[in-house]
Parts: sequence; C-alpha cells; structure tokens
Amino acid sequence: QVQLVESGGGLVQAGDSLRLSCAVSGRTFSSYDMAWFRQAPGKEREFVALISWSGGRTYYADSVKGRFTVSRDNAKKTVYLQMNRLKLEDTANYYCAAAVAVVARKDLHEYDYWGQGTQVTVSS
Repeated sequence: QVQLVESGGGLVQAGDSLRLSCAVSGRTFSSYDMAWFRQAPGKEREFVALISWSGGRTYYADSVKGRFTVSRDNAKKTVYLQMNRLKLEDTANYYCAAAVAVVARKDLHEYDYWGQGTQVTVSS
C-alpha cells in the first residue's frame, strides 16, 4: 500500500513563493512517476506538473511553466513543488499523485494513489 501526504500549503500574497512537499510511504517509491494536480472551488481537478521516476523528465501545465518547479528526492521518498511568483489564480487545493509509467499525464485516471491535498491560498 502506498500513502501520500502533502504539506506546505498556506496563505501567501501574490508574488510570494511556497514549497509543497509530498511524502510517500510504502515500497518502490523510485518506480513511480509523481504528479501534482490542483483543484479550485467549483472547478475540475487539473494537472500542474509531473516528474518521472528517475527525475529525468518533467512536464508542466502552461499556466505554471516558468514559475513552478517539480523535483524529487528518492532517498527521502519525497516530491516537491516549488511555486514562485504566485498569482491569485493559483489558489487551490493541491494534490500529489503516483503511478507507474504514466502515459496520459493530465488524465486523473492514470494515477493509482492520491494524497489528501494541501490548501494554497494566494491573496492580493
């Protein structure tokens, strides 16, 4: 069984930075592609970023490209999302997700495991 626990959310001002963490328990963390999604009130959950199992490939939503950076530490079984130059529209509950050999990275159904989410609120 794999469990994901996000942390690091909070209330920040526009332009600030925040780093989210997702700690993973269970075996073979290094085998999983890891992704971040977010869901704002009244909206569908959307893809934010993905990092491959080796860390060699990363992908981002156009809306966060150049501002967010996804990384992972396989020894610590943790994936991170560094968020810079935050905007009001980044306000959402952020979730991490895991799956082996993700193909359609924006498809929620690709992912086998999900965390409970951490809230990020950006104020003006």
